[in-house]
Amino acid sequence: MRFGRTVALAGLLAVLSSPAVGQTAWAHDATSDVYAEVIPASDGGTTADVTAVLDLEYDLLMKSAWLRSEAYEATGRDDQLVQLDRHERAVDGYVTDRFAVTYDGEPCAPTLSAADIVERGERPYASLTYSFACAGEPEGVHEVSSALFPDAESFVHSTETIIRYTLDEEDGSAVLTAASPTLTTGENRLLKQVGEFFVLGGEHLLFGLDHVLFLLALLIGARRLRDIVWTATAFTVAHSVTFLLAALGVVSVPAAVVEPVIAASIAVVAAVDLYLIWRGRAAPPSGTVRDGLRWRVDAGERGALTAWDRWRLPVVFAFGLVHGVGFAGALGISAAWSWTLLWSLLSFNVGIEAVQLGIIAVVFPLLVVLRVRAPRTARWVLGAATAGIVAVALYWVVERLAETW
Repeated sequence: MRFGRTVALAGLLAVLSSPAVGQTAWAHDATSDVYAEVIPASDGGTTADVTAVLDLEYDLLMKSAWLRSEAYEATGRDDQLVQLDRHERAVDGYVTDRFAVTYDGEPCAPTLSAADIVERGERPYASLTYSFACAGEPEGVHEVSSALFPDAESFVHSTETIIRYTLDEEDGSAVLTAASPTLTTGENRLLKQVGEFFVLGGEHLLFGLDHVLFLLALLIGARRLRDIVWTATAFTVAHSVTFLLAALGVVSVPAAVVEPVIAASIAVVAAVDLYLIWRGRAAPPSGTVRDGLRWRVDAGERGALTAWDRWRLPVVFAFGLVHGVGFAGALGISAAWSWTLLWSLLSFNVGIEAVQLGIIAVVFPLLVVLRVRAPRTARWVLGAATAGIVAVALYWVVERLAETW
């Protein structure tokens, strides 16, 4: 799943009016992930030999290998397989220059043994199987390095290689980036693995424009601290459930369904916000900042509840279930249950929650201060921002539906 990039709240209106938003139908089109599985060889080689299966976005791979347009514009599995076969040498050269395995410090010799086309998130990926012949004494240490799709190529940026591996009697997951491109077995991997997936989860929420806009819409529509706490809790519980189930392969929903519904969820919540702002019901009912941050709701305020106040939690919970499937797509993991995978999933989800809570802790008090100290300005500023969110979300709905037709 691709990750887009966003900016701080102060620049929200500029972002919403930027041409870049209109050019990005899918809110994750700024970068790419490579998926790799590295395991011991099973073809009778030495104990140090390994097999690596790499999944790379087909069109991006063909562009990065500087092939002609007929190669990267090929559609349909059969045609793409023909292009892979025809340009095997160029593709192999590109990959082996940027993905390497060493054993006790000595490079392992790669051989491309199979190529296929698979789908990930409704996108075609080239699935390349490599055999690495490694020389060395038993009980050595493997290193796996990836520099695939670097920023310097300018096609994408911030590429991450997500690896699952079983090497040197060690089983785990890792995220390789430009800043940390190498996995070494024998290290205390669990703690590092938790940290890597925590950062990956935080990045996915912070830099995923659709998820950020959904959270901002929830914040704008919350009148009390308890509103946003309960709403965020419902969203968290819902997306955590489907995230874990989808990432473990228990639940599978096509991206062609998930992505338009995520966009529609943003449009619905923001449209309700816009209506409440227009009716003057979006501001805190009392006139002080302390009242806006107060947890307790007086009996008189309960009588002023709108239909949206009563339906907010179930609606947000339902949308959270869909967002969870979207979060899972970022990992691209569909495998049998294992404790190492569980730690990766949990730390990824905790990273999402940490960033979500950080945004709430910063933005909601600012919204309360703005509404109390400058209510007329707040109405116009938040109304314009909400209208922009509605417009962008509806555009995404249309674009994402068009991608499936």
